[in-house]
Amino acid sequence: MNSKLGVIRLAGSLGAEISNINLQQLSAQSVADIEGLLHEHLVLFFPGQFLDVEAHVAMGNHFGPLDSHPNLDNPFTKHPQLFELAASHGGLADEWHSDISFSPNPSAMSILNMIECPSVGGDTMWSSAYAAYEGLSAPMKDLCEGLTALHDAAPHGTPEISTVHPVVRIHPVTKRKSLFVNEHFTRRIVELSHKESDMLLKYLIRWISNPRFTVRYRWQKGTIAMWDNRCTQHFVLSDFNEQRIIQRVTVMGDTPEAAVAPKWEPFTRTENAGATSRYDQQLNDYLGRRATTLESNRKNS
Repeated sequence: MNSKLGVIRLAGSLGAEISNINLQQLSAQSVADIEGLLHEHLVLFFPGQFLDVEAHVAMGNHFGPLDSHPNLDNPFTKHPQLFELAASHGGLADEWHSDISFSPNPSAMSILNMIECPSVGGDTMWSSAYAAYEGLSAPMKDLCEGLTALHDAAPHGTPEISTVHPVVRIHPVTKRKSLFVNEHFTRRIVELSHKESDMLLKYLIRWISNPRFTVRYRWQKGTIAMWDNRCTQHFVLSDFNEQRIIQRVTVMGDTPEAAVAPKWEPFTRTENAGATSRYDQQLNDYLGRRATTLESNRKNS
C-alpha cells in the first residue's frame, strides 16, 4: 500500500475519502492499492479529480470490462462505455439497489464522476450488505442462505429481462457473505409463496437501509466515487431543484456465488387456479412452467 495516500474513514460500516492520488496516472501498484482499499471500505471517494470522459473510461478499464447501460439510451455524451444522466426534477435512482442486479453477471463495480451537482441536496447513500447480513439472527441467516430471488429490469421498462440470484452471495475476493436482494430490481423470493416472499423482502429491504449500515456523501463537482456492487447498495436523494449531472462507467462482474445451494424447490402454483395465481405468473414464465390460471376460462372474443 502506498503510504502517501490519505485515507479518511467516513462511517463505521463503510466509506472512505482518498487523497494524494492522481486518477489520470495510475500505475499497477496504484490500481492494486485502490482495489485493496475498496475491499476494505466498500465505497471510495476521490475529491478534486475532474476527469474528462476519456480519462474516466481509461480509469475504469484498469478494473475490468466496461458496459455503459444495457437497457437505457445515452442521449447526452455519446460514448459506448459511459452512461450520463442529467436531472433537475427527478429521474433518479431513488430506491435502494445494486447496479444491474437483473443481469446473470451483474456489475462488480461502478465508478461515478460528478460533473455538476446542486448547491444543496442530491446526496447519495450507500449501505454495507456485509453488515446487514452479519447483523441478522442465526435462524434468519440460515433461512436466507437457502433461498434465491428473481430480479428483473422492470424499472427500465423491460420486465422480461430477468434472472435468479442467491439471496446471500459470497464475495469472490474477500469471501465474506452479503445480502443480495434490493428494493429496485428484486421481485420475488423463488422458494416462498407470494405472500411469504412479500413479507420477507419488505423486511430485508428495510433492514439493509438501517442507518447503522450506511454512509451518506455530500457531493462536490469533480469528485470520483467508486463502489463495490457485490457488497453494497445505494440510494440517491431526490431533494434538489438544480442541475445534477453524473457520468458513470460500470465494471461488469461474475455470476454471484451462493453461500449454499438452494434448500427448497421453487414455490409456484401450477394447478387449482385462483385470483392470486397471477402473482406466480412471472416466476412460472421464468421457470418455463405452464400454469393453469383464471385466464384459462376466458371467453373467446
